Amino acid sequence: MTDSLVPEHHHDPLAQPPLDDLKSVFDRLRAEINKVFVGQDELVLGTLVALLSGGHVLIESVPGLGKTLFVRTLGRVLGCQFGRIQFTPDLMPSDITGAPVYDMKQQEFRFHAGPVFTQLLLADEINRSPAKTHAALLEIMQEYRVTVDGKTYSLARPFFVLATQNPIESEGTYNLPEAQLDRFMFKLVANYPQESDEARILELHSRQQDPGLLLESEVEVVTSPNELLRYAADAEKVRIDDKLLHYINRLVRKTREWPQFYLGASPRAGIALMRGARVLAAFDGRDFATPDDVVDLVRPVLRHRVILTAETEVEGHAVDQLLDDVVRSVEVPRMS
Repeated sequence: MTDSLVPEHHHDPLAQPPLDDLKSVFDRLRAEINKVFVGQDELVLGTLVALLSGGHVLIESVPGLGKTLFVRTLGRVLGCQFGRIQFTPDLMPSDITGAPVYDMKQQEFRFHAGPVFTQLLLADEINRSPAKTHAALLEIMQEYRVTVDGKTYSLARPFFVLATQNPIESEGTYNLPEAQLDRFMFKLVANYPQESDEARILELHSRQQDPGLLLESEVEVVTSPNELLRYAADAEKVRIDDKLLHYINRLVRKTREWPQFYLGASPRAGIALMRGARVLAAFDGRDFATPDDVVDLVRPVLRHRVILTAETEVEGHAVDQLLDDVVRSVEVPRMS
């Protein structure tokens, strides 16, 4: 709420404006990422917004678009640890969380941490494992801790998950339940690159340079985990006008009465729109959010939180286009 903020530091000429600082960092991050990860601007922007909003991202894309390279690059520029879990049908929850291992020398069980103990985690093809396995990860995403044999182990912050699923292959996959999909702040869709971007990708690979060495030699570390937490706190100071809160509320509630939607979005969607709009405004150097910030996030926030009716699916309607119709049906507030 607007009256809960303390905006004085924005008007103090002697104080360093933190949102200008955040805009500068965002521009540097994007520039460094683009040195090795070409194109996919929406994926890069959406990921950074979710990261500073304290959310997680579900990425839907075909194989071969460089998702692993993207997360490795992200870990490099953010100064964060990077980890990857390849989800398979035989993956068990303990393969993610870790488990007690008997130490012969000490004659006792010691907890052996699993791959989830990192800061940037790529959960590749999350829907290839049984429900109990990805449910274990989603619980960790919510709680930021792991409980094994009655003992709780906290995860280092920031802790950020990018989970991927393939939109084409359905054999051997398990659909994520709606309640678990709702844990992801955004669902981002990575499409094939533009012609010019793909040409640059080929040109980079024609040099026969190892991507790992390229990361180390050409990509600079821009920030650190502690600074990311501070930037996230700065973004929370962005003002959200009451009119904008009302607009967000109307958008989310409209999905529940839209005729083509069998199931509308939960209140968590409104929270995601609000938090994401704040970060988007901060990336633009503003200390206030606008309706445009909200509209820009409607698709990634809502596309996995609504379910189409059977008739709508048969007719071949795209969820993104229906969400655009919802946006057009809600009057945009005039901000003073």
